[in-house]
Amino acid sequence: MSQYSFSDILGPIMIGPSSSHTAGAAKLGLVAKYINHKTFSKVEFLLHGSFASTYKGHGTDKALIGGILGFEPYDVRLRDAYEHAKARNIEVSFMETELEGMHENSVGMIFYNDNGSINKIYGSSLGGGEIVIKRINDFVVSFKGDLPTVIIRHQDKKGVLSVLTTIFATRNINIATMEVSRTSKNKEASIIIELDDPLNEGVLELIENIPHVESVKYIEVDKGVGDV
Repeated sequence: MSQYSFSDILGPIMIGPSSSHTAGAAKLGLVAKYINHKTFSKVEFLLHGSFASTYKGHGTDKALIGGILGFEPYDVRLRDAYEHAKARNIEVSFMETELEGMHENSVGMIFYNDNGSINKIYGSSLGGGEIVIKRINDFVVSFKGDLPTVIIRHQDKKGVLSVLTTIFATRNINIATMEVSRTSKNKEASIIIELDDPLNEGVLELIENIPHVESVKYIEVDKGVGDV
């Protein structure tokens, strides 16, 4: 017997006319904000497919801006997202483009951070307020942001995954999904792990100390948690 939530039946609680173009867009921006997790002064939005053709009429632009400002899909401030971005001295721009192989409701978000770094995050709105993040910089990924998520970047060396899974096993942490990718052999690699429950205290520090691990991000969107 299938089980359904109120969100499945009624749709997400949101500001705006469309779960795909507003609620999903706001969540894409919000998750991207936590993935980036740095102060930024500018964001470029690359709009693909239906997002590109209808973003003004459906308020997709306002939803995306609100998301990167930290607003939830139901936040009334989404309606005035441009004004809020201006008040925070954050420059935003939109470009219609083609993102090869992406869902029709997709966007690339390029964050220009105050420390000089740039992060490129690509994702899609799947309907009903659901999203999927498909790429972070050069890494192909796939996660929805609904579960506590650990994003690890490391050098592609033997033993990293073994040590990582041992840490989770000894701390009684259950892995819901795991995705491993790399740019090329013995170069940079990434591990995306979605968990059934939030991380125990001290686990992130253990992960950071694994040899060849370069960075660790931890995301709990519902709690507003990003990075370590």
